[in-house]
Amino acid sequence: MRLLLVIYDNDSQISYFPLGAAYIAAAVRDAGHVVEIYNQDIYHYNEEHLKKHIDNGDYDVIGIGACGGYYQYLKVKKICEAVNETDKRPKIILGGHLPSPDPEFFLRKFKADFVVIGEGETTIVELLHALENNMCLSRVNGIAYLTKRMPDNVGGTYMETKKRRLIEKIDDIPMPAYDLFDINHYSLNMNPNQKRNQRSMSILTGRGCTFRCNFCYRMDVGFRPRSVESILCEIEYLMDNYQISYFAFEDELLMSSPKRTIEICKAIIDSRLRFTWRCSGRLNFARGDVLSMMKNAGCVFINYGIESMDDTALKNMDKDITVKQIVDGIENTLAVGISPGFNFIFGNIGETADILEKDVAFLIKYDDHSQLRTIRPVTPYPGSPLYYYAIEMGLIKDCEDFYENKHVNSDLLAVNFTDMSDGEFYSALHKANAQLLKNHQEYVSFSNKELLDNLYLNKDASFRGFRKI
Repeated sequence: MRLLLVIYDNDSQISYFPLGAAYIAAAVRDAGHVVEIYNQDIYHYNEEHLKKHIDNGDYDVIGIGACGGYYQYLKVKKICEAVNETDKRPKIILGGHLPSPDPEFFLRKFKADFVVIGEGETTIVELLHALENNMCLSRVNGIAYLTKRMPDNVGGTYMETKKRRLIEKIDDIPMPAYDLFDINHYSLNMNPNQKRNQRSMSILTGRGCTFRCNFCYRMDVGFRPRSVESILCEIEYLMDNYQISYFAFEDELLMSSPKRTIEICKAIIDSRLRFTWRCSGRLNFARGDVLSMMKNAGCVFINYGIESMDDTALKNMDKDITVKQIVDGIENTLAVGISPGFNFIFGNIGETADILEKDVAFLIKYDDHSQLRTIRPVTPYPGSPLYYYAIEMGLIKDCEDFYENKHVNSDLLAVNFTDMSDGEFYSALHKANAQLLKNHQEYVSFSNKELLDNLYLNKDASFRGFRKI
Protein backbone atom coordinates (compact mmCIF):
# COMPACT_ATOMS: atom_id res chain seq x y z
CA MET A 1 0.00 0.00 0.00
CA ARG A 2 0.99 3.63 -0.43
CA LEU A 3 1.09 5.68 2.78
CA LEU A 4 1.43 9.46 2.96
CA LEU A 5 2.60 10.61 6.40
CA VAL A 6 1.57 14.22 6.98
CA ILE A 7 3.87 16.18 9.30
CA TYR A 8 1.75 19.10 10.46
CA ASP A 9 3.03 22.68 10.46
CA ASN A 10 4.02 23.52 14.04
CA ASP A 11 4.55 27.23 13.30
CA SER A 12 8.32 27.06 13.75
CA GLN A 13 11.02 28.47 11.49
CA ILE A 14 13.10 25.35 12.13
CA SER A 15 11.02 22.35 13.16
CA TYR A 16 11.65 19.63 15.71
CA PHE A 17 12.40 16.31 14.08
CA PRO A 18 9.16 14.22 14.03
CA LEU A 19 10.72 11.19 15.70
CA GLY A 20 7.46 9.28 16.13
CA ALA A 21 6.62 9.58 12.43
CA ALA A 22 10.13 8.45 11.52
CA TYR A 23 9.69 5.28 13.59
CA ILE A 24 6.33 4.60 11.93
CA ALA A 25 7.80 5.22 8.47
CA ALA A 26 10.60 2.72 9.11
CA ALA A 27 8.22 0.01 10.34
CA VAL A 28 5.84 0.47 7.41
CA ARG A 29 8.63 0.52 4.83
CA ASP A 30 10.26 -2.58 6.30
CA ALA A 31 6.91 -4.35 5.91
CA GLY A 32 7.03 -3.73 2.15
CA HIS A 33 4.77 -0.69 1.82
CA VAL A 34 5.61 2.58 0.07
CA VAL A 35 5.97 5.60 2.37
CA GLU A 36 6.09 9.27 1.42
CA ILE A 37 6.54 12.22 3.78
CA TYR A 38 4.50 15.39 3.34
CA ASN A 39 6.40 18.19 5.07
CA GLN A 40 3.84 20.81 5.91
CA ASP A 41 6.12 21.65 8.85
CA ILE A 42 9.14 22.65 6.75
CA TYR A 43 7.44 24.40 3.85
CA HIS A 44 4.37 25.80 5.64
CA TYR A 45 2.04 24.46 2.97
CA ASN A 46 -1.65 25.25 3.51
CA GLU A 47 -4.40 22.64 3.42
CA GLU A 48 -5.35 23.51 -0.17
CA HIS A 49 -1.87 22.46 -1.22
CA LEU A 50 -2.33 19.18 0.64
CA LYS A 51 -5.63 18.51 -1.14
CA LYS A 52 -4.01 19.03 -4.55
CA HIS A 53 -1.05 16.87 -3.56
CA ILE A 54 -3.35 14.00 -2.59
CA ASP A 55 -5.50 14.27 -5.72
CA ASN A 56 -2.40 14.42 -7.92
CA GLY A 57 -0.94 11.37 -6.19
CA ASP A 58 -1.96 7.80 -5.63
CA TYR A 59 -2.26 7.16 -1.89
CA ASP A 60 -4.20 4.44 -0.13
CA VAL A 61 -3.76 5.86 3.37
CA ILE A 62 -3.00 9.20 5.03
CA GLY A 63 -1.26 8.94 8.41
CA ILE A 64 -1.30 11.78 10.94
CA GLY A 65 0.24 11.67 14.41
CA ALA A 66 0.13 14.35 17.09
CA CYS A 67 0.51 14.96 20.80
CA GLY A 68 -2.29 16.49 22.86
CA GLY A 69 -2.75 20.26 22.80
CA TYR A 70 -5.04 22.98 21.49
CA TYR A 71 -2.71 23.83 18.60
CA GLN A 72 -2.28 20.21 17.52
CA TYR A 73 -6.02 19.64 17.79
CA LEU A 74 -6.82 22.52 15.46
CA LYS A 75 -4.09 21.59 12.96
CA VAL A 76 -5.08 17.93 12.72
CA LYS A 77 -8.73 18.96 12.48
CA LYS A 78 -7.95 21.16 9.46
CA ILE A 79 -5.83 18.47 7.84
CA CYS A 80 -8.60 15.88 8.22
CA GLU A 81 -11.15 18.32 6.80
CA ALA A 82 -8.88 18.80 3.79
CA VAL A 83 -8.38 15.07 3.24
CA ASN A 84 -12.13 14.47 3.51
CA GLU A 85 -12.69 17.04 0.75
CA THR A 86 -10.32 15.39 -1.74
CA ASP A 87 -11.68 13.63 -4.80
CA LYS A 88 -9.70 10.43 -4.18
CA ARG A 89 -10.17 10.48 -0.39
CA PRO A 90 -7.63 7.96 0.98
CA LYS A 91 -8.33 6.36 4.35
CA ILE A 92 -7.27 8.45 7.37
CA ILE A 93 -5.33 6.87 10.24
CA LEU A 94 -4.73 8.97 13.35
CA GLY A 95 -2.20 8.16 16.07
CA GLY A 96 -0.37 9.55 19.07
CA HIS A 97 -1.28 11.20 22.36
CA LEU A 98 -3.96 13.40 20.79
CA PRO A 99 -6.56 10.75 19.78
CA SER A 100 -5.53 7.81 21.97
CA PRO A 101 -7.40 8.82 25.19
CA ASP A 102 -10.77 9.13 23.39
CA PRO A 103 -10.64 7.45 19.95
CA GLU A 104 -14.39 7.53 19.34
CA PHE A 105 -14.56 11.30 19.68
CA PHE A 106 -11.79 11.82 17.11
CA LEU A 107 -13.20 9.26 14.69
CA ARG A 108 -16.54 11.05 14.64
CA LYS A 109 -15.34 14.65 14.95
CA PHE A 110 -12.57 14.40 12.35
CA LYS A 111 -14.32 11.79 10.17
CA ALA A 112 -11.22 9.60 10.36
CA ASP A 113 -11.24 5.90 9.50
CA PHE A 114 -8.96 4.50 12.19
CA VAL A 115 -7.19 5.48 15.40
CA VAL A 116 -4.05 3.59 16.38
CA ILE A 117 -4.18 3.53 20.18
CA GLY A 118 -0.81 3.80 21.91
CA GLU A 119 2.47 2.47 20.53
CA GLY A 120 2.09 2.23 16.78
CA GLU A 121 4.90 0.38 15.00
CA THR A 122 3.39 -3.11 15.11
CA THR A 123 -0.24 -1.96 14.98
CA ILE A 124 0.10 0.14 11.82
CA VAL A 125 1.81 -2.70 9.97
CA GLU A 126 -0.92 -5.19 10.90
CA LEU A 127 -3.64 -2.67 10.04
CA LEU A 128 -2.20 -1.98 6.58
CA HIS A 129 -1.86 -5.72 5.98
CA ALA A 130 -5.50 -6.25 6.93
CA LEU A 131 -6.69 -3.41 4.67
CA GLU A 132 -4.57 -4.58 1.75
CA ASN A 133 -5.91 -8.14 1.98
CA ASN A 134 -9.49 -7.27 2.95
CA MET A 135 -9.11 -9.11 6.25
CA CYS A 136 -11.19 -8.87 9.42
CA LEU A 137 -10.25 -5.66 11.23
CA SER A 138 -11.41 -6.93 14.62
CA ARG A 139 -8.32 -9.15 14.72
CA VAL A 140 -5.97 -6.17 14.65
CA ASN A 141 -5.23 -5.29 18.27
CA GLY A 142 -4.88 -1.68 19.35
CA ILE A 143 -7.18 0.10 16.90
CA ALA A 144 -10.55 1.85 16.92
CA TYR A 145 -12.90 2.41 13.99
CA LEU A 146 -16.54 2.88 13.02
CA THR A 147 -18.59 0.27 11.15
CA LYS A 148 -21.62 0.64 8.85
CA ARG A 149 -20.93 4.25 7.96
CA MET A 150 -23.17 6.39 5.80
CA PRO A 151 -21.93 7.43 2.33
CA ASP A 152 -20.82 10.83 3.65
CA ASN A 153 -18.48 9.09 6.14
CA VAL A 154 -20.51 9.84 9.28
CA GLY A 155 -22.38 7.72 11.78
CA GLY A 156 -21.49 4.09 12.34
CA THR A 157 -21.03 1.79 15.31
CA TYR A 158 -17.91 2.35 17.39
CA MET A 159 -15.52 -0.58 17.58
CA GLU A 160 -12.39 -0.83 19.72
CA THR A 161 -10.25 -3.94 19.51
CA LYS A 162 -8.27 -5.66 22.22
CA LYS A 163 -5.48 -3.58 23.74
CA ARG A 164 -2.12 -4.33 22.18
CA ARG A 165 0.75 -5.49 24.34
CA LEU A 166 3.77 -3.23 24.39
CA ILE A 167 6.79 -4.14 22.29
CA GLU A 168 9.02 -5.85 24.83
CA LYS A 169 12.32 -5.86 22.92
CA ILE A 170 12.48 -2.28 21.74
CA ASP A 171 15.97 -2.87 20.32
CA ASP A 172 14.15 -4.83 17.61
CA ILE A 173 12.17 -1.77 16.49
CA PRO A 174 13.66 -0.51 13.21
CA MET A 175 15.82 2.60 13.41
CA PRO A 176 13.86 5.74 12.43
CA ALA A 177 13.77 6.26 8.65
CA TYR A 178 16.08 9.28 8.74
CA ASP A 179 16.71 9.01 4.99
CA LEU A 180 13.08 9.90 4.23
CA PHE A 181 13.39 13.24 6.02
CA ASP A 182 15.26 16.46 5.29
CA ILE A 183 17.89 16.18 8.01
CA ASN A 184 19.63 19.29 6.69
CA HIS A 185 16.59 21.21 7.91
CA TYR A 186 15.92 19.47 11.22
CA SER A 187 19.59 19.44 12.25
CA LEU A 188 19.57 23.25 12.39
CA ASN A 189 17.14 23.27 15.32
CA MET A 190 18.86 24.96 18.26
CA ASN A 191 18.96 23.47 21.75
CA PRO A 192 20.16 24.87 25.08
CA ASN A 193 23.96 25.30 25.18
CA GLN A 194 24.33 24.15 21.59
CA LYS A 195 27.05 25.91 19.60
CA ARG A 196 26.02 27.77 16.47
CA ASN A 197 28.06 25.48 14.24
CA GLN A 198 26.68 22.24 15.68
CA ARG A 199 24.09 20.09 13.94
CA SER A 200 21.55 18.45 16.25
CA MET A 201 19.17 15.50 16.12
CA SER A 202 16.55 13.91 18.36
CA ILE A 203 16.95 10.35 19.59
CA LEU A 204 15.35 8.00 22.15
CA THR A 205 17.19 5.86 24.70
CA GLY A 206 14.02 4.29 26.08
CA ARG A 207 10.24 4.49 26.20
CA GLY A 208 7.90 5.35 29.03
CA CYS A 209 8.16 6.62 32.59
CA THR A 210 7.52 4.93 35.93
CA PHE A 211 6.13 8.03 37.64
CA ARG A 212 2.44 9.00 37.70
CA CYS A 213 2.10 12.79 37.90
CA ASN A 214 -1.58 13.73 37.96
CA PHE A 215 -1.33 16.16 35.03
CA CYS A 216 0.40 13.71 32.69
CA TYR A 217 -1.21 11.38 30.16
CA ARG A 218 0.90 8.36 29.37
CA MET A 219 -0.08 5.97 26.58
CA ASP A 220 2.19 3.18 27.81
CA VAL A 221 2.70 1.87 31.34
CA GLY A 222 6.19 1.37 32.74
CA PHE A 223 9.63 2.00 31.29
CA ARG A 224 11.50 0.04 28.60
CA PRO A 225 15.16 0.92 28.07
CA ARG A 226 17.16 0.41 24.91
CA SER A 227 20.52 -1.32 25.20
CA VAL A 228 23.54 0.99 25.25
CA GLU A 229 24.85 -0.87 22.18
CA SER A 230 21.70 0.03 20.23
CA ILE A 231 21.85 3.67 21.35
CA LEU A 232 25.50 4.10 20.41
CA CYS A 233 24.95 2.39 17.05
CA GLU A 234 22.28 4.96 16.16
CA ILE A 235 24.41 7.85 17.42
CA GLU A 236 27.38 6.72 15.33
CA TYR A 237 25.12 6.35 12.28
CA LEU A 238 23.87 9.92 12.67
CA MET A 239 27.35 11.28 13.24
CA ASP A 240 28.78 9.48 10.20
CA ASN A 241 25.91 10.14 7.79
CA TYR A 242 24.61 13.55 8.89
CA GLN A 243 27.51 15.12 10.85
CA ILE A 244 25.43 15.40 14.03
CA SER A 245 27.40 16.60 17.05
CA TYR A 246 24.58 17.51 19.47
CA PHE A 247 21.94 14.98 20.50
CA ALA A 248 18.59 15.80 22.07
CA PHE A 249 17.54 12.72 24.03
CA GLU A 250 13.78 13.05 23.85
CA ASP A 251 12.94 10.31 26.36
CA GLU A 252 10.35 11.26 28.92
CA LEU A 253 13.03 10.36 31.45
CA LEU A 254 16.57 9.39 30.45
CA MET A 255 17.51 9.55 34.15
CA SER A 256 15.22 6.63 34.98
CA SER A 257 17.66 5.51 37.69
CA PRO A 258 21.20 6.45 38.79
CA LYS A 259 22.46 3.01 37.74
CA ARG A 260 21.18 3.25 34.16
CA THR A 261 22.29 6.87 33.78
CA ILE A 262 25.83 5.95 34.79
CA GLU A 263 25.76 2.94 32.46
CA ILE A 264 24.83 5.11 29.47
CA CYS A 265 27.43 7.74 30.32
CA LYS A 266 30.20 5.20 30.81
CA ALA A 267 29.37 3.64 27.44
CA ILE A 268 29.51 7.06 25.74
CA ILE A 269 32.90 7.81 27.31
CA ASP A 270 34.31 4.39 26.44
CA SER A 271 33.06 4.64 22.84
CA ARG A 272 35.31 7.65 22.22
CA LEU A 273 32.46 9.27 20.29
CA ARG A 274 32.58 12.97 21.06
CA PHE A 275 29.35 14.94 21.11
CA THR A 276 27.27 17.09 23.45
CA TRP A 277 23.72 16.35 24.52
CA ARG A 278 20.65 17.24 26.55
CA CYS A 279 18.04 15.10 28.27
CA SER A 280 15.16 15.09 30.76
CA GLY A 281 15.88 14.09 34.35
CA ARG A 282 14.55 13.57 37.85
CA LEU A 283 15.88 15.76 40.63
CA ASN A 284 15.74 12.97 43.21
CA PHE A 285 18.34 11.19 41.02
CA ALA A 286 20.50 14.31 40.59
CA ARG A 287 23.40 13.13 42.77
CA GLY A 288 26.87 14.56 42.46
CA ASP A 289 28.45 11.32 41.20
CA VAL A 290 25.75 10.80 38.56
CA LEU A 291 25.93 14.39 37.35
CA SER A 292 29.73 14.36 37.18
CA MET A 293 29.57 11.27 34.98
CA MET A 294 26.97 12.97 32.77
CA LYS A 295 29.16 16.06 32.45
CA ASN A 296 32.17 13.95 31.47
CA ALA A 297 30.03 12.18 28.85
CA GLY A 298 29.10 15.49 27.20
CA CYS A 299 25.82 16.46 28.87
CA VAL A 300 25.28 20.24 28.78
CA PHE A 301 21.59 20.55 29.76
CA ILE A 302 19.08 18.59 31.84
CA ASN A 303 15.40 19.48 31.64
CA TYR A 304 13.71 19.00 35.02
CA GLY A 305 10.01 18.79 35.79
CA ILE A 306 9.85 20.83 39.01
CA GLU A 307 6.27 22.15 38.78
CA SER A 308 6.03 23.69 42.28
CA MET A 309 8.11 24.76 45.27
CA ASP A 310 5.57 23.57 47.82
CA ASP A 311 5.58 20.10 49.36
CA THR A 312 1.80 19.90 49.74
CA ALA A 313 1.26 20.89 46.12
CA LEU A 314 3.87 18.36 44.98
CA LYS A 315 2.12 15.65 46.97
CA ASN A 316 -1.27 16.58 45.50
CA MET A 317 0.11 16.19 41.98
CA ASP A 318 1.85 12.85 42.82
CA LYS A 319 5.29 14.15 41.86
CA ASP A 320 7.12 11.80 44.27
CA ILE A 321 9.64 14.53 45.03
CA THR A 322 10.19 17.12 47.77
CA VAL A 323 11.28 20.76 47.80
CA LYS A 324 14.55 19.76 49.48
CA GLN A 325 15.29 17.25 46.72
CA ILE A 326 14.56 19.95 44.14
CA VAL A 327 16.93 22.46 45.74
CA ASP A 328 19.68 19.88 46.29
CA GLY A 329 19.33 18.54 42.75
CA ILE A 330 19.49 21.96 41.09
CA GLU A 331 22.48 23.00 43.18
CA ASN A 332 24.24 19.72 42.35
CA THR A 333 23.52 20.22 38.65
CA LEU A 334 24.89 23.75 38.60
CA ALA A 335 27.92 22.70 40.66
CA VAL A 336 29.16 20.29 37.98
CA GLY A 337 28.62 22.81 35.19
CA ILE A 338 25.42 21.47 33.61
CA SER A 339 22.55 23.87 32.92
CA PRO A 340 19.21 22.92 34.48
CA GLY A 341 15.91 23.43 32.69
CA PHE A 342 13.12 24.67 34.95
CA ASN A 343 9.59 23.46 34.20
CA PHE A 344 6.90 25.04 36.37
CA ILE A 345 3.14 24.88 36.10
CA PHE A 346 0.70 26.66 38.39
CA GLY A 347 -2.87 26.01 39.42
CA ASN A 348 -2.92 22.37 40.44
CA ILE A 349 -5.18 21.25 43.29
CA GLY A 350 -4.57 23.33 46.43
CA GLU A 351 -2.08 25.82 45.00
CA THR A 352 -2.15 29.47 46.06
CA ALA A 353 -0.66 32.81 45.04
CA ASP A 354 1.88 32.48 47.86
CA ILE A 355 3.17 29.26 46.30
CA LEU A 356 3.52 31.00 42.95
CA GLU A 357 5.68 33.65 44.58
CA LYS A 358 7.98 30.93 45.93
CA ASP A 359 8.21 29.46 42.41
CA VAL A 360 9.31 32.79 40.97
CA ALA A 361 11.87 33.42 43.71
CA PHE A 362 13.40 29.99 43.10
CA LEU A 363 13.53 30.48 39.33
CA ILE A 364 15.27 33.83 39.62
CA LYS A 365 17.74 32.62 42.26
CA TYR A 366 18.97 29.63 40.24
CA ASP A 367 18.51 30.88 36.67
CA ASP A 368 21.73 30.42 34.68
CA HIS A 369 20.03 32.00 31.63
CA SER A 370 20.46 29.04 29.31
CA GLN A 371 16.75 29.40 28.54
CA LEU A 372 13.93 31.89 28.98
CA ARG A 373 11.35 30.23 31.23
CA THR A 374 7.87 31.39 32.16
CA ILE A 375 5.15 29.68 34.20
CA ARG A 376 2.01 28.29 32.59
CA PRO A 377 -1.32 27.17 34.05
CA VAL A 378 -1.70 23.44 34.61
CA THR A 379 -3.78 21.81 31.86
CA PRO A 380 -5.80 18.61 32.48
CA TYR A 381 -5.09 16.85 29.21
CA PRO A 382 -7.46 14.02 28.27
CA GLY A 383 -6.21 10.72 29.65
CA SER A 384 -4.52 12.26 32.68
CA PRO A 385 -5.78 11.69 36.24
CA LEU A 386 -6.38 15.45 36.52
CA TYR A 387 -8.68 15.30 33.48
CA TYR A 388 -10.87 12.63 35.05
CA TYR A 389 -10.88 14.57 38.33
CA ALA A 390 -12.11 17.63 36.42
CA ILE A 391 -14.92 15.59 34.86
CA GLU A 392 -15.84 14.15 38.27
CA MET A 393 -16.01 17.67 39.72
CA GLY A 394 -18.13 18.92 36.84
CA LEU A 395 -15.40 21.24 35.53
CA ILE A 396 -15.18 19.51 32.13
CA LYS A 397 -17.97 17.67 30.36
CA ASP A 398 -15.96 15.51 27.96
CA CYS A 399 -13.16 15.53 25.36
CA GLU A 400 -15.12 17.74 22.98
CA ASP A 401 -15.81 20.28 25.73
CA PHE A 402 -12.10 20.30 26.59
CA TYR A 403 -10.82 20.92 23.06
CA GLU A 404 -13.65 22.99 21.65
CA ASN A 405 -14.39 25.19 24.67
CA LYS A 406 -11.90 24.97 27.53
CA HIS A 407 -8.37 24.49 26.14
CA VAL A 408 -7.94 27.42 23.78
CA ASN A 409 -4.29 28.25 24.59
CA SER A 410 -1.58 26.69 26.76
CA ASP A 411 -0.98 29.99 28.58
CA LEU A 412 -4.64 30.47 29.48
CA LEU A 413 -6.79 28.60 31.98
CA ALA A 414 -8.57 25.50 30.77
CA VAL A 415 -9.80 24.62 34.27
CA ASN A 416 -9.27 26.52 37.52
CA PHE A 417 -8.48 23.99 40.29
CA THR A 418 -7.60 26.63 42.89
CA ASP A 419 -9.73 28.61 45.34
CA MET A 420 -8.79 31.79 43.47
CA SER A 421 -11.20 33.46 41.07
CA ASP A 422 -10.15 33.44 37.41
CA GLY A 423 -9.35 37.14 37.72
CA GLU A 424 -7.17 36.60 40.77
CA PHE A 425 -5.46 33.68 39.03
CA TYR A 426 -4.55 35.71 35.96
CA SER A 427 -3.42 38.64 38.06
CA ALA A 428 -1.04 36.43 40.03
CA LEU A 429 0.30 34.76 36.87
CA HIS A 430 0.71 38.13 35.15
CA LYS A 431 2.77 39.42 38.07
CA ALA A 432 4.88 36.25 38.20
CA ASN A 433 5.74 36.20 34.51
CA ALA A 434 6.37 39.96 34.47
CA GLN A 435 9.09 39.35 37.08
CA LEU A 436 10.58 36.48 35.09
CA LEU A 437 10.58 38.47 31.84
CA LYS A 438 12.15 41.46 33.58
CA ASN A 439 14.85 39.19 35.01
CA HIS A 440 15.57 37.86 31.51
CA GLN A 441 15.62 41.32 29.93
CA GLU A 442 18.01 42.63 32.57
CA TYR A 443 20.34 39.72 31.89
CA VAL A 444 20.23 40.32 28.12
CA SER A 445 20.89 44.03 28.63
CA PHE A 446 23.81 43.33 30.98
CA SER A 447 25.29 40.72 28.64
CA ASN A 448 25.06 43.01 25.63
CA LYS A 449 26.74 45.82 27.55
CA GLU A 450 29.57 43.45 28.44
CA LEU A 451 29.93 42.53 24.76
CA LEU A 452 29.82 46.18 23.75
CA ASP A 453 32.46 47.22 26.28
CA ASN A 454 34.71 44.31 25.43
CA LEU A 455 34.40 45.03 21.70
CA TYR A 456 35.32 48.71 21.79
CA LEU A 457 37.30 49.08 24.99
CA ASN A 458 39.34 45.88 24.62
CA LYS A 459 39.21 45.63 20.80
CA ASP A 460 37.78 42.10 20.95
CA ALA A 461 38.46 40.61 17.49
CA SER A 462 36.42 37.47 18.30
CA PHE A 463 33.16 39.45 18.38
CA ARG A 464 30.51 37.91 16.09
CA GLY A 465 27.66 40.40 16.38
CA PHE A 466 24.71 40.94 18.69
CA ARG A 467 22.94 37.78 17.61
CA LYS A 468 19.54 36.55 18.67
CA ILE A 469 20.87 33.00 19.23
